[in-house]
Amino acid sequence: MDYIIDANGKKLGRVASEAAKILMGKDRVDFVRNAIPDIKVKIENVDKLNLTNKKMDTKKYVSYSGYPGGLKIRSMRKVVADKGLKEAMRIAVKGMLPKNKLRDKMMINLTITG
Repeated sequence: MDYIIDANGKKLGRVASEAAKILMGKDRVDFVRNAIPDIKVKIENVDKLNLTNKKMDTKKYVSYSGYPGGLKIRSMRKVVADKGLKEAMRIAVKGMLPKNKLRDKMMINLTITG
């Protein structure tokens, strides 16, 4: 089953939570936690998201490699400048999925277009 989400004029978090809910299969009658539904989600018009300048400056993406001095902190403005809004949307959806072995398999079913 294919779902298309139009992100034109919507907030990033609202679109990401809707996509995560569909990828997990929570809107289906046959929902089970330990299985990935056969669902493809396509998010369109990501370039037309409704983002404020305050969010671009205050939102931080943190990653830690585990080594001393390995903490990386990037602002949303830096991520968007380097990789575009598609990367910010991908990170948002990935953060809303369950942190287990199924997350990477669910992310394969996500397609983001500008």
